[in-house]
Amino acid sequence: MRLSGKASVLFVAAWRLSSIGFAQKDCPSLTNVTLSGASIQSSEVVAAAAATGTPAYCRVKGTATPSSDSKIGFEVWLPLSGWNGELLQLGNGGLAGSINYPPMLQQIGRHYAVAATDDGHTGAGTDGSWALGHPEKVTDFGYRAVHETSVDSKLIVNAFYGHAAKYTFFNGCSEGGREALMEAQRFPADFNGILVGAPAAAWTGLMAGFAWNAQALLKDPASYIPEKKRATIEAAALKACGAQGGVTDSFIKDPLGCQFDPDVLLCKDGDADSCLTAPQLTALKKIYGGAVDHSGKRIYTGYEPGAEAEPGPPGISFSSYIYGIPAPPTLDLIFSSAFYGNAVAGDPKYSSLTFDFDKDPATAEAKVGGALNAINPDLKAFKAHGGKMLHYHGWNDGSPAPLASVEYYRAVESTMKGIKNTQDFYRLYMVPGMMHCGFGPGPNMFGNLTDVSGATDPQHNIFDALRGWVEEGKQPDSIIATKFNGDDPKKGVAMTRSLCPFPQQAVWNGKGETKDAASFTCRMPK
Repeated sequence: MRLSGKASVLFVAAWRLSSIGFAQKDCPSLTNVTLSGASIQSSEVVAAAAATGTPAYCRVKGTATPSSDSKIGFEVWLPLSGWNGELLQLGNGGLAGSINYPPMLQQIGRHYAVAATDDGHTGAGTDGSWALGHPEKVTDFGYRAVHETSVDSKLIVNAFYGHAAKYTFFNGCSEGGREALMEAQRFPADFNGILVGAPAAAWTGLMAGFAWNAQALLKDPASYIPEKKRATIEAAALKACGAQGGVTDSFIKDPLGCQFDPDVLLCKDGDADSCLTAPQLTALKKIYGGAVDHSGKRIYTGYEPGAEAEPGPPGISFSSYIYGIPAPPTLDLIFSSAFYGNAVAGDPKYSSLTFDFDKDPATAEAKVGGALNAINPDLKAFKAHGGKMLHYHGWNDGSPAPLASVEYYRAVESTMKGIKNTQDFYRLYMVPGMMHCGFGPGPNMFGNLTDVSGATDPQHNIFDALRGWVEEGKQPDSIIATKFNGDDPKKGVAMTRSLCPFPQQAVWNGKGETKDAASFTCRMPK
């Protein structure tokens, strides 16, 4: 895509000669910019909001139509003054269907030019009806909407300010994390820096994993684990693994080194909240073990213990995905049914409780896997472009399984032929005690999308660490994550802990306060 036509060339030239003050009063003129395969519907000034610290900005709404069945909505917000010279594009969540406004407001307050898209359709984040009979919209959701928004937002920034953004970044978690990895893999020149959070990268596998969990718990009512028993599970997991490395925490620091045996929970004498019945224990083991076919071949990895009873917002907490809050339907059932029913089976009434683990994974892979799965470990082109990528994932995530991120990182390391060649441009941070994109019993604010602390230094903000790596060549090492009382910065700090580039782990020095990150050092596991 590029600006086209004589009028557009003259328009851009005029902007190049203008000041930012001139751009401010001519924000509505951006509707005259012609884009190839896209159009601008409106461009208007939004006044500053002193209460939130949001500056005045030019709000541009556009639509991209790269195919006859595409209608990709996007917005670009441009600070009228104080622009930091950079463009930040934000990812979506769930099945998308709307523009993710809250992080746009946060980042316009930091004087970025900000862009985002609805991924090519409108609707609730759990609604998959848009995919029924619309393969082009599946492609838009899979990768095209984010790329088209990247191309068009750069042109709009250039037109408004008279020059290109000095650096471009992408930041997304969950579905947005999948989008982030897809950009690095498929469009390696789109961004200078990419922040990947809890990516739903192996999309078809993840949806099969959701169906697996739903069947394990819901197909037989006797298998379902009620809310009171989840506290029993969490307590048993912490009793087994909460005191690793000489430090006792309310979360498991190293799930890879945890030897929790769920069999200790089996009821010995009748049913009670303090134990699991045989069907419930079988269901729990299936959740931890992950989805397999009849031969035992793995389809999707399992989940980690330690946050079964933790509170948190729907769509964030471990329970909301796997168990439901406080009861079914679970998000696992809702998402997998919506996706498979509309994008694969062609049946809007489909339930993933009928998913066939021997046949359906291959069907989904053949039909939509190429558009949706962001699992290619070959990032050589992204590295050659000079791109930098940081990636984080909570060890107690109940949506994309945390081990899926570990496995992807290891695949990249193998493809790039070693840890040094990989960590020269890509680093993974696994976050103990964090659920999906945030919250959880462990320190969970470090510049991720759910961080509302306002920290902007590279030591406490992973995005600013990425920015320093891109702009100044400062390789990030440990990042300090903070746990606030009640997950509310206004209530004070409960503890801090170092997050280390995987496979390193934060190890207590043997002295000093264990609630202080300064008492920990990043080391390779023994």
